[in-house]
Amino acid sequence: KIPYFVMCREDMALDGNNPTLLDAYGGFEISMLPGYSAGVGAGWLERGAVKVIANIRGGGEYGPKWHQAALKEHRHKAYEDMEAVAADLIARGITSSPKLGVIGGSNGGLMVGNMITRPVASRTFGAAVCQVPLLDMKRYSHLLAGASWMAEYGDPDTDEWTFLRRHSAYQLLRHDCLGLPGKVPSPM
Repeated sequence: KIPYFVMCREDMALDGNNPTLLDAYGGFEISMLPGYSAGVGAGWLERGAVKVIANIRGGGEYGPKWHQAALKEHRHKAYEDMEAVAADLIARGITSSPKLGVIGGSNGGLMVGNMITRPVASRTFGAAVCQVPLLDMKRYSHLLAGASWMAEYGDPDTDEWTFLRRHSAYQLLRHDCLGLPGKVPSPM
């Protein structure tokens, strides 16, 4: 069970018809907690929409072990958590796939990239907002700050690429991770 916060109007109907935005970070032991934002409040909630914050593994909401549960070769656990929260929101009648969007930035952008490329999740969400993401996990370590992120994700220039490629949205989208036929262009 993955904890999450639902922010909505008190009179929300559980009919699966509510536009819902699912947000999470799930990395670097950073916690995401609910709080008031005028843009979300007036612009989203007052119009009958729903905002959900998921406390997926990798974040800091429940201490170091929660964070460590999604490090390196276990990063996929954070994405499985997002899929589970989305499925629960749909099962509870809060929303439906066409009305469910996913949003995230930076490490959360990597999560969104995975939500739109993973087989189950890509059919779960009707919209995605991917902000300042890491999408090419083969080359991220060569970015300015990228080397400092290797303790979180792994080193793509070693045999750790074996697990990193499984959640590199760029490679998933290109199908070279899926074993589909056809020539795949090499990364830059």
